[in-house]
Amino acid sequence: MSVTQINVISFGYLHGAPPEAHLTLDLRKHFKDPHVDPALRHQTAHDLPVRRAVMGTPGIREAITAAALVADAFDAGPSPAPLTIAVGCAGGRHRAATVAMAIARRVGKTGTTVHLTHRDLDKPVVHR
Repeated sequence: MSVTQINVISFGYLHGAPPEAHLTLDLRKHFKDPHVDPALRHQTAHDLPVRRAVMGTPGIREAITAAALVADAFDAGPSPAPLTIAVGCAGGRHRAATVAMAIARRVGKTGTTVHLTHRDLDKPVVHR
């Protein structure tokens, strides 16, 4: 095993620059934002309705699978080192956090140590 640890970080582009990562997934333009639904706007990925909305978005499961495959590719490499995957959306409360949770859960099944960090999940809703 080459990957000694996987760090998965969710973040919101509206709260600052993306964290340094080997792989950064930008979910802003390709996947529907739950923020547009007033019933979900003030909820987060900790809430089941948000997770259902995000995971029900066409293509999102394939993006999670692709990120897991990238982690597998790094794991196959000859040099042991940590791997960082960053997942971003506009505010970091809905899409990015939900997808980061799913990626962490998926790559954690291999027995690799996974650290999940939500940089902006608990920040206030950005009104736009």
